[in-house]
Amino acid sequence: MLSNEDCGPTMRGKILIVVMLVACGLAAAQAPTPAEHWAAVRAGRLFDGKSDKLSRDQVLLIKADRIVEVGPAERVRIPAGAEVIDLSHATVLPGLIDAHTHVFGNGSDFENQILHESYQYRTLTALANAQKDLAVGFTTLRDLKTLGAMYSDVDLRNAIDRGIVQGPRMQVATRGIQATGGFIMRGFSPEVPVPMALEVVDSPWAGREVVREQVARGADLIKIYAAYDFHFENGRMVIPPTFTAEEVAAIVDEAHKKGRKVSCHAFGGEGLRNCVNAGVESIEHGVDLNDTDIKLMVQKGIYLVPTLYHYQLDREHDMKKYGGHSVAEFSEPSFRKAVAQGVKIAFGSGVGPFPHGTQTPEFEYMVKFGMSPASAIRAATSDAAQLMGWQDRVGSFEPGKYADLVAVTGDPLADITELERVKFVMKGGQVFKNELK
Repeated sequence: MLSNEDCGPTMRGKILIVVMLVACGLAAAQAPTPAEHWAAVRAGRLFDGKSDKLSRDQVLLIKADRIVEVGPAERVRIPAGAEVIDLSHATVLPGLIDAHTHVFGNGSDFENQILHESYQYRTLTALANAQKDLAVGFTTLRDLKTLGAMYSDVDLRNAIDRGIVQGPRMQVATRGIQATGGFIMRGFSPEVPVPMALEVVDSPWAGREVVREQVARGADLIKIYAAYDFHFENGRMVIPPTFTAEEVAAIVDEAHKKGRKVSCHAFGGEGLRNCVNAGVESIEHGVDLNDTDIKLMVQKGIYLVPTLYHYQLDREHDMKKYGGHSVAEFSEPSFRKAVAQGVKIAFGSGVGPFPHGTQTPEFEYMVKFGMSPASAIRAATSDAAQLMGWQDRVGSFEPGKYADLVAVTGDPLADITELERVKFVMKGGQVFKNELK
């Protein structure tokens, strides 16, 4: 119970700041779409999220926040009084999905954020970051840990879902799970207790306990760090595991019993193999996959979420730090092999260490390193929706799904960089951005 002292001016001031910022419109939500509101989007070209080609002269008929009908303009009957949105000179696509984000991340200096910024401040910043991602077309995010902000992502997700603030749809992993010695703040005196960026477990039963706790607190999925540190030796990556195979198996088993999927941070090596053997749903990064890893991932239907652009941005820094080596030099051939051998790919940028709203060049590298433009777009629409278990909600244009869509002026199947210039964003039938008027 809070004492009078706890509820004094300092706490009341923090609460007042949060309320005032929201009330003044920093993150104010638009009014919910009326239940009887009809809209018709005229699409000059339409990519439905599942095919390899564009359809011409299509109409998306929307009632409230859902798609009612999709089809050729001459066939779809637009109700009298419906709002007509003319995108007849644009290409319309399903709202994009980024399956690897960190909205609580603001650059690489996470230690400063953890030590100097309150949960309230970090949550407001996370909201601003999520809105930046929405503004460039990502109507759905799969957010993979709060970097020490405990369960603040649950509150952010709930506030968006309830219409208190505007933002993308979110699945959240809450705290993340690591073993002792993994993702830690380094360089501090051992006598000085410092906050942890993730929750620590060091036994199978502790892993089960933490999964139960995170699910009870609102986690949509579980994120584990099965390998973290790495170094280069004789021209190859050496990636020690963090957890034992038994610890990983227990975490994954408990998550599945709770109906939650598991995301595994791993570059390669034994830690990645432990995750694949345990049956996680996705490998994050996977920059040093070997043929055995790839074969098992294909057999088990495990997704790769590659974060290619992140490592391209880090290339110069890595070269200096690691004596002429970089993660990027491994991620390209690893990704090429995965694509060629049929690993499922879901778009994920890893945005957070680099600025939110700047992650769309990921598409360019996916195509440059072996994917067709259509498959890269599907990775950020129907395939990512499948990974999230939201294939009945988002990811393609089908009746009953949310009216989430974006538009670009050109043809992204001819030039994938068109997705770096999204001009129109709609989420749930509400227009968030329109530069095509």
